[in-house]
Amino acid sequence: MTARNFDSLHPALQHHVVNSLGWRDLRPFQDAAITPILAGKHALILAPTAGGKTEAATLPVLSRMLAEDWRGLSVLYLCPLKALLNNLHERLARYSALVGRRAGLWHGDVADADRRAILADPPDLLLTTPESLEVMLVSGRVDERRLFAGLRVVIIDEIHAFAGDDRGWHLLAVLERIGRLAAVESDGVAAGPAAREVQRIGLSATVGNPADLLDWLAGSCAGPREALVPPTGGPVPPADVQIDHVGSIANAATVISRLHRGEKRLVFVESRSRSEQVCHDLRGLGVTAFVTHSSLSRDERRQAEEAFATRDDCVIVATSVLELGIDVGDLDRVIQIDSPGTVASFLQRMGRTGRRSGTLRNCLFLTTSDQALVRAAALVDLWKTGYVEPIVPPPLPWHLLAQQLLAITLQERGTGRQTWREWVGRMPGFAALDDDEIERVVAHMLDTDILFEDGGILGIGTAGEREFGRRHFLELMSVFTSPPLFQVLHGREDLGQVDALSFTGGEVRPRVLWPRGVAVARGRPDARLPILPGDAGRACRRRES
Repeated sequence: MTARNFDSLHPALQHHVVNSLGWRDLRPFQDAAITPILAGKHALILAPTAGGKTEAATLPVLSRMLAEDWRGLSVLYLCPLKALLNNLHERLARYSALVGRRAGLWHGDVADADRRAILADPPDLLLTTPESLEVMLVSGRVDERRLFAGLRVVIIDEIHAFAGDDRGWHLLAVLERIGRLAAVESDGVAAGPAAREVQRIGLSATVGNPADLLDWLAGSCAGPREALVPPTGGPVPPADVQIDHVGSIANAATVISRLHRGEKRLVFVESRSRSEQVCHDLRGLGVTAFVTHSSLSRDERRQAEEAFATRDDCVIVATSVLELGIDVGDLDRVIQIDSPGTVASFLQRMGRTGRRSGTLRNCLFLTTSDQALVRAAALVDLWKTGYVEPIVPPPLPWHLLAQQLLAITLQERGTGRQTWREWVGRMPGFAALDDDEIERVVAHMLDTDILFEDGGILGIGTAGEREFGRRHFLELMSVFTSPPLFQVLHGREDLGQVDALSFTGGEVRPRVLWPRGVAVARGRPDARLPILPGDAGRACRRRES
């Protein structure tokens, strides 16, 4: 092992990295991350997709866990997608087990018995989402003060997927609340400003403003911080990027069927309907093809991705659901039909390739219109200059302030008219809001009986109970909503969801989901799913996504 910082890791971890994992060396950026993370700095680690960011963060964190003898739940690993958590759990559980520690998994699909086991005997590292974390904070079944009292580190994977929208402000608000619980002294008294901060480590693909993103991640924390970024100013790393104008989806499928035979190809498209159409066309051309997108059921996506990961000479057609770091095995080619909207997205997708020694990153653009051709060419020109879009959080998150006020009231079973600010008032998104306007928001929530006040203590009002109290306030935790979807069943088999617009219109006739719908994902390319007016309930259940 030639990595110069490797010797700083705990000896037991060094032994297992070399002997159990069989690693001959660390990548340069993984080695560079060791010193600042061991020092407890808040950190941002930037590297291409599938570049080893998870190991760059977790190895020094596990080393600290051993050297400082952390006990109980000491590390949270947060992801934007449940599928990504599932994908990472096995790997992180293995790394933890090598040094005698445990990793657990908690999200909406985890069985209730497994959650009870976690509460009874918390693991050392817990993988979860920010939304599930907030549910833990407000749940009457969770002793959040005991569970999070020993928390030392939070690792946020794919942080760029949070920071650019309101979900990022929600993440930071939840981290403020978790950090305050972890800074409570053993006598139950809240620690002062100099109390131990929970170390925040963000993992991201390349972004245009890493210093700003790191400051955003650190939030109200005062501790030292360091951004670990790839060298800039030099030549763009070599890659095989080509653009071809094919004129139509059908022509794109024909090109894909004839090129790169014998190789594993990942095809990105910009809509779910196009992914179904491309997959159907490829199968009609004799190509072993799979499809995955957000409207397919979890089992459908898992089966497609697992089948693809274990095969060669095949294609998986995907929307942005495979842009994040879900592992589908070693890829030979990435093909993009038309163009993604940003250089960052292009880098994420192309970064799926070039992982094996002696191979280059690659991407073939197949454009179906003149406009798409121009967009693809412009995007490639921007990439060649080294440009990547900055991540800019949205301004003035008033609706999240109201949501957090309700959540803190639930968490604390009532909170002071002003003391709620001790939980989230220093979070930058809220600290930038005008104090008088904040008071107007609180007054409005009192006037409308969302909240009530008794002796300076805020509680949930009658209207708040009526509006949000169903299903134990789960709607309040689901801050980010999407339109209602219909769940499509084949017998009792869950195939996925479709938008309600599929069933609108006055013409009375059987409805056919087309392109050939989610049935394509299960190897039924000739199947169509008829939905009869007035009979939709037998085939679909309406469901809020």
